[in-house]
Amino acid sequence: SPDKFNVTSLHVMTMAIITLQAFSGMWINAFIVSVLCIAWVKKRTFNSNEKILLFLGCSRFLHICIAWVFAFISLLRPCYICIHPTVQLFTSAQSFFNTCNLWVSACLCLFYCIKIANFRHVFFIYLKVKIDRIVPWLLLGSALLSFVICIVIYDTIDKVHCKNLNSTTAGNFFKLTVRLDEHFFPVVFVSGFLFATAFMAVIFSASLLLYSLWSHNRNMQTNSGKDVSTDAHIKAMKSILSFFFIYTINFVFLVLTLIYSTKKDNPVTFLILIYPYLFPAVHSLILIFSNPKLEKTLLRTLLCGKCKACMR
Repeated sequence: SPDKFNVTSLHVMTMAIITLQAFSGMWINAFIVSVLCIAWVKKRTFNSNEKILLFLGCSRFLHICIAWVFAFISLLRPCYICIHPTVQLFTSAQSFFNTCNLWVSACLCLFYCIKIANFRHVFFIYLKVKIDRIVPWLLLGSALLSFVICIVIYDTIDKVHCKNLNSTTAGNFFKLTVRLDEHFFPVVFVSGFLFATAFMAVIFSASLLLYSLWSHNRNMQTNSGKDVSTDAHIKAMKSILSFFFIYTINFVFLVLTLIYSTKKDNPVTFLILIYPYLFPAVHSLILIFSNPKLEKTLLRTLLCGKCKACMR
């Protein structure tokens, strides 16, 4: 029938968009991980910034990969998504890596703020001196917190039966992934609280760094040019503000997921399905161009690929 044809076409288009975004995001984050690993093998040292970027790149690559595999399998074999424990494993794994992404990104903003901002407060000076030792604990704390959320979501999904699902139609996957049972609302609210806390950390870091830049420029009014500290402030501000903008969009979509998760056949559900692939890809690309080493390697790789293509 025409309606069935339209629904199938929409699902195919959605899967095509998801696949394009997923492969772009996986390539970008795989590039970050490979460059950092090669640098680590050569230098045998790893600074705190590279540790955060490596952890972030790995978690984002795995998150995109798992989400895409789940969507692809659900489209081709929708009857498999209610087989215990397929949904539980995929959803909890996605929640784990997504929470890691948000919290480690917030940790990166805090790291930039502490490392670059200039304040004379004793506690801030202490953090600046100890930040390299604190970073591994921040990453460990983010992983443990994400693991707790993962267990809670797995247990919640395990208690909810896959009702109102006709496993013979591929289209029901797109309804199932955005519909929530009443058992899920506590999980969504807890996740929203954690995301909001990370979001506040980003706002706090951006505000402190902006104030530090303003104070530094006021003290350097007698100088005609910009110094190294000013350049570092500006680069960090660009990275944090870009992340702030993307994080804001991500938080808005989280709220939309909460609002429209129980409504059927709503156009917003199309956006809810494709947005998780945008955030890790776009922000990772911004991180590449804000890091001189990653940017030079990327440009060199693209130029080499262009030269080889021209030689053919």
